[in-house]
Formats: sequence, C-alpha cells, structure tokens
Amino acid sequence: MPRSTPPTVVLLVRHGLTPTTGVVLPGRAPGLHLSDDGRRQAEAVARRIARLDKVAAVYASPLERARETAALIARARGLSVRIERELAEVDVGEWTGQSLKRLRRRPEWQAVQRHPSGFRFPGGESLIEMQARVTSALARLVERHPGATIVSVSHADPIKAAVAHALGAHLDLFQRIMIGTASITVIVYRTDGPVVLTVNSGDGDLGALGLR
Repeated sequence: MPRSTPPTVVLLVRHGLTPTTGVVLPGRAPGLHLSDDGRRQAEAVARRIARLDKVAAVYASPLERARETAALIARARGLSVRIERELAEVDVGEWTGQSLKRLRRRPEWQAVQRHPSGFRFPGGESLIEMQARVTSALARLVERHPGATIVSVSHADPIKAAVAHALGAHLDLFQRIMIGTASITVIVYRTDGPVVLTVNSGDGDLGALGLR
C-alpha cells in the first residue's frame, strides 16, 4: 500500500492592530501599517511561535500589516517572509476605506452578516470567491510542505473562511467565528481531512495543543 502523506500543521495568524482596526474597512488599500500596540501584539505572537521546535516557512498576505506581523515571526525563527498574494484581504471594492459605523447602516450589511455566500462587494470580490481563493492557496502551501509546520499571516475574513471550510460549515455561518488581531488559529491538514486544533488563540503555550 502507498504511504499516506504526513500531516501539515498550519498556524493561521491574523495581523496585529492598526490605527483603523474596528473603525474603518481598509480592504486592500495600501499604506496601512501596524500601530504601536499592533507591533507589540506581533512581537508577542512571534515569541509564542518561537517556542515551537520547528517551523518550516512563514507566508504572508502582500498587505503591509500582514507583512510586518510576519516579519517579526520570521525574524524570531531565523526565516524570511514569503509573500503569497492569494492570502490577501477580501477585495471590498467601493467599500474600501469607509467607516464601519456608516456601513452598518446600509441595508446590504445584513447580507454580509446573514447570507455572505450570496454577497459581492460593489466593484470588488464575492465572499465565496475569497473563500475559494484562500483555501486553494492553503492547499498549495500544504502540498509544498508535507509533514511540516508553517505559518500563514493573513486577515480576519480569510482566516474565518478557511476555518469554516475546514469544519465543513457553510460560508453563511462564517460570521459566527471570531478572529482577533494577532490571534493564532491552528489547522492540521491530513490526507483524510483537516482537523481544527484551536481558533482565535490569544495567549498560552502552543505545546499544550500537542505542537512541538
């Protein structure tokens, strides 16, 4: 019998805080960097990941806030950051840069929350396209690193979409998943299907999950 491919552990990390987190929907707008608090968050998550015995690679969305978070993680491991464009934030099109307070008053906001699988951002990407893009990217990374532990630094919605996919949950339920800044979500990708070890972990020893 052929030997099965060894499982790959993926640490999905959301970037640290920015000056607009929770206030503005930044989308893919360039020039948004970590705040001082966000940098401290990224340094803390880097220390958590540095305690693991082996990390084969650190990947990041091309957006600055993700790259800056990934750089601190990679530096602590003696690695370089590899940019993976398909890990980018959802393209929110005409909503880019608008205040969340204003967007929540729009009738379309309820569709984003309750029926995201049927929603496309005006002039941008649909959420179902985003999920397909991100899960395909993760599948490529898993295939590239069989049996290894890797880090993927991305954004809240892409990580939520990846978790929903791994759990076999419909995308319409993905808003029930919380992904905080600089949190770690761990998915083990096995030949017979993924296993979600933890979601939105903000502190603690990753070794308690059986990771080494």
